Parts: sequence; structure tokens; C-alpha cells
Amino acid sequence: MAVSPHSRNEESWPELPLAAWQDTYATLHMWTQLVGKVRLALSPHLNHWWQVPLYVDARGLTTSAIPYGGGVFEVQFDFVDHRLIVQTSWDESRVLPLRPQSVAAFCSEFMSVLQSLGITVKIWTLPVEVPNPIRFEQDTQHASYDPEYANRFWHILILSDQVFQEFRGRFIGKCSPVHFFWGSFDLAVTRFSGRRAPEREGADAITREAYSHEVISAGFWPGGGDVKEAAFYAYAAPEPEGFSTQKVQPTEAFYHPQLKEFLLTHDDVRRAASPRQTLMSFLQSTYEAAANLARWNRNELERGRSVR
Repeated sequence: MAVSPHSRNEESWPELPLAAWQDTYATLHMWTQLVGKVRLALSPHLNHWWQVPLYVDARGLTTSAIPYGGGVFEVQFDFVDHRLIVQTSWDESRVLPLRPQSVAAFCSEFMSVLQSLGITVKIWTLPVEVPNPIRFEQDTQHASYDPEYANRFWHILILSDQVFQEFRGRFIGKCSPVHFFWGSFDLAVTRFSGRRAPEREGADAITREAYSHEVISAGFWPGGGDVKEAAFYAYAAPEPEGFSTQKVQPTEAFYHPQLKEFLLTHDDVRRAASPRQTLMSFLQSTYEAAANLARWNRNELERGRSVR
């Protein structure tokens, strides 16, 4: 009998070599941006753009409930049966197969599905946070979908989400949900000191809102650019002096001077005797390094100072 992703050993983290799925990654990035922009257009604004992300769920990634008229609808990427599911509170739903097809074709099908459900929405169709963006309706370049790697990616998100949720639960100060930002294509959780951050000169409105307060953030990213493999990251904004030279755990973690983040590769996590404990040590040690240097009031922000 085949082993489902749900019954795999919790310490069994799949491989995700960037070179093996980068075309699927690039296409899926654009598909999630399209769906995410619909959520953005129809959802009320929240602080730090928290109305933007998607969320890990039992089948893949979901928008959660999006308000529309007197009801709600939800869009889900199902990486088990490889479908896009649109469900509404008015008892109508539609399903699209996830298969190799261009972003332009996916865009046309998805927007037609919304219209068939009586949902009218106008979005800005230029992708964000990618080099040389192509409007969704014109993008015939990205057209790959490998179901095996989409499923592996989702499985890593589930495992990461579980550790991030536990890490989040140790903090009683202001903290973001654990959420998936479709712009940067990463799963993230962000802690706040409660203090205003210095204004960033020349920052755009999105950046000003995102970093209006002091933060220490961590997440998982499939890689790209100078980073040739999937990795976990941690950074502080503003970065306190001396952060880059701090010793963090595990020993494989390192500071990336261009990104101004500590990185721990996914391969180093999955090969560890306990991937969960290894990832938690990375999250906790990078947080402690930044919080101590920035003089956060840890006694007021952490649950019983249960630092491990």
C-alpha cells in the first residue's frame, strides 16, 4: 500500500533540490501570486500586510475565507490530488486541474471560474518581487508543473509550519501568524518588540508598513538568486550591531552578508538526527542573539522565559 504524506514519519523531510523543480517553482510562484492578488484586492487591509498571505492546510495552500458580498469564498491549491478548488458560502464550487500549462492559460481559466461564481474582481496583473516580471495574461514562458515536487514542497511546508507554530507559541508579545507570502514565496513568522522602528529613508509604502516596528523574523524559502538551495532564514530589522558575528545553532548555520540574514540549509535540517530539534535550535538561537543585542524586554515578551 502506498504511504500517504499524512502518515510519513514526522522526521522524514523530503529532498527539494532547486535544479530539479525550478521550472515548476517559477510557474507555481506566478499561480500563487495571481490567487493571492485576488485575496489582496477583496480583503480589508491589516497591519503589516497580513491580509496578503496564504496558509498551509491539510491539502496544500489556502487563501482562507475571502469576503465577497454577503458571503465568503476560499481558494485552495490541493497538492495531493493536484487541483485548484474554489468554494463559496453560497454552496457553489469549481475545480481546475493543476497541470503543465502557461500562466496566461491558468489566469484565463481562473478568472473565468470566478466570473462563473458571480465574483467580479480587478487585480494588478504584473507580478511582484521577481526580476523581469511578465503580466499574468501575457506569460507563456512559465508553463511547468511537476506534481511530485509540488507535493514535496507542500510536505516541507507542513513540517516547517508545525515547528514555527510551536516557536510562535512561546512568545506572548505581538507576533504574526505563520503565513505564506506569495510575493517572496516563503513561509514566515515574525515577532515584534512592541517598539517603533526608525523610518527607512526612501522606502516604498509596502516596506514602510511591513517594518514600521522592530521585528525578528524567521522562515523557509525554496532558494533562488545567490542562494542555490532551499533554506531556513532568520533576520532582525533593524539589525542590531554585532548580530552578524553572533554564534548561533546549529553549527552549520551561517550569516549571509548580502541578504543580511542567518541561513540554515534545508539539507542540513533534513539530514540531522532530529530535524525538528535542529530547526527549533536555529529559530531560538537566532532570536535570542537579536533580542539580546537589541535589548528587547524578554521577560515581558516570552512565555515563562521557557527558553530551550
